[in-house]
Amino acid sequence: MKLLKLKGKVAIITGSGSGIGKAEATAMAQEGAKVVTNNRKPGSEGGDAEITARQIKDMGGEAVPFFGDVGDFETARELIQTAVDNFGKIDILVNNAGTLPRTPIWETTEQEFEDAIRIHVRGTFNCIKHACVIMMEQKWGRIINTSSLVWLRQASHGSYAMAKAGMMGFTRTIAMDLKEYGITCNAIAPVARSRIVGDAKSIARFTQLYEAGLITKHHYELATNPPHPETVPPLLLYLCTDEAADITGHLFRIVGGHVAHCCLPLD
Repeated sequence: MKLLKLKGKVAIITGSGSGIGKAEATAMAQEGAKVVTNNRKPGSEGGDAEITARQIKDMGGEAVPFFGDVGDFETARELIQTAVDNFGKIDILVNNAGTLPRTPIWETTEQEFEDAIRIHVRGTFNCIKHACVIMMEQKWGRIINTSSLVWLRQASHGSYAMAKAGMMGFTRTIAMDLKEYGITCNAIAPVARSRIVGDAKSIARFTQLYEAGLITKHHYELATNPPHPETVPPLLLYLCTDEAADITGHLFRIVGGHVAHCCLPLD
């Protein structure tokens, strides 16, 4: 009999209508977690929260969809409450919702910048703010923030880079704040195909960057032929177990079957 690593746990995965988030939600359900799926609206390109929840239930799991923009404070509260109302608690929060403006700073609109900050930074804050109170009471919780290494070395992604760098700093601070309550907070920087990575628009943009000499051949090949999203969940599942109770405040790079621990100064 398979030992279910997350049996009895309740998880929320934002941005789980397709791509990485969908792969994470499905993998958690396969390990016994009850899942709340989420994306902004029904009928989104590539899939939505209802489709992901239905697939989980078809596999024999338990899942409830929630539509709404986590960048809105009250909507994020309702998302967390959905887990409590349906499953009695919230143990795991994966902040995966995102948007990817791909323009140099002189072409970036104010709205593109605002969207990047609202969804990545404010959305992460909103969900953690509402979920951590419940986790603190139960003295157990796992928070995973989906960041990126774009902020280290990629042209034409200024708004996205700022948002993802902010998420990483937030992850480190939250980890310190919540450690005494049995809650861990880590970040992952995955490279995998999604509705905004590996699509025709993305490939065209990275081709321009490569031809202009702004990215390396390796970076170009990875960006235009990214790994499958199912390569991301294995590490995430481990970080959500009791065995990973001492791992907090870290950033992990995930590319295909390879995982790297990104060393950052602690002092």
